[in-house]
Amino acid sequence: MPDNSGIVRALVSVISVLDRGLAGALVCAGILLTGATPARAAAANKADLSALCDAATNHAARATGVPVSVLQAISLTETGRRRGGTTRPWPWTVNMEGKGHWFPTRDAALAFIDERHSAGARSFDLGCFQLNYRWHGGAFASFTDMFNPQANALYAARFLRTLYDEFGDWTRAAGAYHSRTPELARRYKARFSQYFTALTGAKPTTEAARVSEGALRNPAPDGGGSGPNRYPLLQAGQSAGLGSIVPRRAPGPSLFAASAPQG
Repeated sequence: MPDNSGIVRALVSVISVLDRGLAGALVCAGILLTGATPARAAAANKADLSALCDAATNHAARATGVPVSVLQAISLTETGRRRGGTTRPWPWTVNMEGKGHWFPTRDAALAFIDERHSAGARSFDLGCFQLNYRWHGGAFASFTDMFNPQANALYAARFLRTLYDEFGDWTRAAGAYHSRTPELARRYKARFSQYFTALTGAKPTTEAARVSEGALRNPAPDGGGSGPNRYPLLQAGQSAGLGSIVPRRAPGPSLFAASAPQG
């Protein structure tokens, strides 16, 4: 009987190499078939991260009756980052002591916060709507929960709605969302209005204010699934205890006092 052991060993070696390279081969085949490139795939992944804030904003608008364009403008004012000629919100944004940080992943943002929190930091903003941990962190079980785009957006929308009920227009509500200190609110309102006008072509005190009082009192039911509601400002009938997302006595600079850095 002929000795085929050498052939068998060679076949096993080839199969092993093919097995290890299968995933890479499939990826390469996909790139060839679709015309995609690794750079385009990476860009698509980054765009998807911005879409997390967009989806959360739409969810919060449906749940609260706050105009989606108002929430979009707030999110852009808080976390917008200019990439490829377009400004988009970013879910893993942290404002630490007045300096904005845009992280590529949630885990990277959490590691940064954990390190600074362990070192004694308590006043910092995070997420799509930049909720301040010192004043609002107690409403969330963890930094991870506070970063959750949907929970972050719902909390912000409930708070913004209470401010609209107080002031009667969305521009003034947006200013108070940031601060009740007049100069800080004025600068924030100017930035907010720029984004709102870019999104809608209208001034926020005209088109956006047309949302009906009925919509505010009886928000449309949300079609998306969600877990148990454990956040005070996400529950109907609750009102904010603070006058601003960052109170009067902590008037730190806006994350966007200057333009966000180019990615």
